[in-house]
Amino acid sequence: MAAQLTGLWPNITGLNGHSLHARNSSPPSTICAAYSPSSSTIQIVGGKASGLQTNGSPKPSNTLGRNQEENDWEGLETDIYHWTKTLRPIQWFPGHIAKAEKELKEQLKLIDVVIEVRDARIPMSTSHPQMDSWLGTRKRILVLNREDMISTTDRNAWANYYARQGIKVIFSNGQLGMGTMKLGRLAKELSNGVNVKRRAKGLLPRPVRAGVVGYPNVGKSSLINRLLKRRMCSAASRPGVTRELKWVRFGTDLELLDSPGMIPMRIGDQSAAIKLAICDDIGERSYDSADVAAILVQMLSRIPTVGITALHNRYKIEADGSCGKIFVQKLARQLFNGDTHQAAFRILSDFRKGKFGWIALERPPK
Repeated sequence: MAAQLTGLWPNITGLNGHSLHARNSSPPSTICAAYSPSSSTIQIVGGKASGLQTNGSPKPSNTLGRNQEENDWEGLETDIYHWTKTLRPIQWFPGHIAKAEKELKEQLKLIDVVIEVRDARIPMSTSHPQMDSWLGTRKRILVLNREDMISTTDRNAWANYYARQGIKVIFSNGQLGMGTMKLGRLAKELSNGVNVKRRAKGLLPRPVRAGVVGYPNVGKSSLINRLLKRRMCSAASRPGVTRELKWVRFGTDLELLDSPGMIPMRIGDQSAAIKLAICDDIGERSYDSADVAAILVQMLSRIPTVGITALHNRYKIEADGSCGKIFVQKLARQLFNGDTHQAAFRILSDFRKGKFGWIALERPPK
């Protein structure tokens, strides 16, 4: 069953299952983490940062700036690890996932190419730790959905990261259909060899079979609906809507398998779990919204393109970035008669709607 978060805030493993450790610093172990306004600005490469707050003129794009940017994001990941350390773990594994996972493993035997969909705001946190072992040597296309919810700088950083690894990645917007046609063409291209082999054996050609997999609420069903240009799969902006596997036909030469969101039975990386909660990619009953909103406030305070100025402008509440929990309590008293749940929901909802700008909560690891 899902466990509720209690107490202050955040042993978590880091990106790709590697442990995170502080480097030359000792961040506080609670949710009220120290914030240093003198920290260097994140250098924006390949895009324009609107509303960037600095102590002076923006630094030119150079190696020093890029290294500082990487260090800033590494420092934030380390802090998130410590902020979540005192919390009861977030766990969410609805009963239908176990059954769907078993069925998916059987269907994978029939699949020619796998389309793995992740949330572009948190690509590492929406990477299933067992996906590689499930897929083996099958051809795979990585889709970073919700491209419209991140900045050009974030997009370029992830595009370069995956390009260096030779991974085929497509950025998409499942709501508006961006990237869907390119995805369809690439799926067919990767599977061309299927019918070549069938003809060599004297068999008739058949449609290419593509399985669409990924975490809950990353936009798998919406992506398929946009690709088909009609609503064939149930979709909604909450996790756990799709509960059964379903094959749908795209034209005469491509079949798509829509699958329920797959998430580990136990989430070992609580830094990732917090980000899943912030981005609404996990059931809301699995976490305390006030705790999650408090961590979000501290994260936003540390991201230069947002910062404490944007928080103050949005809510007219003084914020120093040192304690997100106090900020949530202040907002609760100001707008919701002390109801911290309502205040937390407002902050989380504002982030999900882009009220602080469209930003990713992760940058590529070194």
